Amino acid sequence: MKIAISAESTIDLSKELLQEFDIHVIPFTIMFGEEVKNDDQVTNQQLFDYVKQTKQLPKTSAVNQFQYEEYFEKLLTNYEAVIHFSLSGDMSSTYHNALIAAKKFEGKVIVVDSRSLSTGIALSAIYARGLARQNLSLEEIVKKVKERIPHVQASFVIQSVDYLYKGGRCSKVAMLGANLFHICPQIIVKDGKMDAGQKFRGKYFDVVSQYVDETLKEFNHPNLDYVFITYPSLDDENNIVNMIKEKLYQKGFKRIMVTTAGSTVACHCGPNTIGILYFND
Repeated sequence: MKIAISAESTIDLSKELLQEFDIHVIPFTIMFGEEVKNDDQVTNQQLFDYVKQTKQLPKTSAVNQFQYEEYFEKLLTNYEAVIHFSLSGDMSSTYHNALIAAKKFEGKVIVVDSRSLSTGIALSAIYARGLARQNLSLEEIVKKVKERIPHVQASFVIQSVDYLYKGGRCSKVAMLGANLFHICPQIIVKDGKMDAGQKFRGKYFDVVSQYVDETLKEFNHPNLDYVFITYPSLDDENNIVNMIKEKLYQKGFKRIMVTTAGSTVACHCGPNTIGILYFND
């Protein structure tokens, strides 16, 4: 059975990785005042410059029901079925919208709530593609994927909570306190929601090093086939990414994929945010 694996652009995979794993995406939209663009048409630097100039966050818009219907219909011209992985239903209306749209296709489109974001979604989508390449049935793939979703370890460390505050995900008191004491919080995706983890202090390079060590210590049953390092931008990019790679290679990960978070995810976390994401089986 020829099965399309699909997600929204918040999967945060490069064009090369999307092609390698044969994953299709539908974009979110971002509104800069009255100007509306697909999020894949906006660079993170453009986004950050806009926030710096206007002191306002752009607004991100979920994919609506009618966009999904057109998208699924187009996919089904080349595939017999679609498995679509949506951004967590507790973070966005996309999952609900995709579910409504899927009803039109009478079982040919299965919508799965990833319970995650960014390359946490990619972990499940890549797993599904691997199962599809083994010629498993649609039902078997969906069952196995749903069983593994709770084992996705998705977390990040953020240098500044300013973007969380602007987006309404952090109180002014918490923002001021974090900035005053130079606290860099860890954000963990838990049960489909973003939750506060540990708090780190110090130079950002040292903070990221501590974050990686503590994450590997806490989520200590990783599947070593592959792991993601994902970030929207970094001031000390080469040194930080190379440091993380060395730690992950020492842990035994076989393939390390470095990806840039797209502008929708970047809009909610801001620059100098980085995460490692893997299956913690």
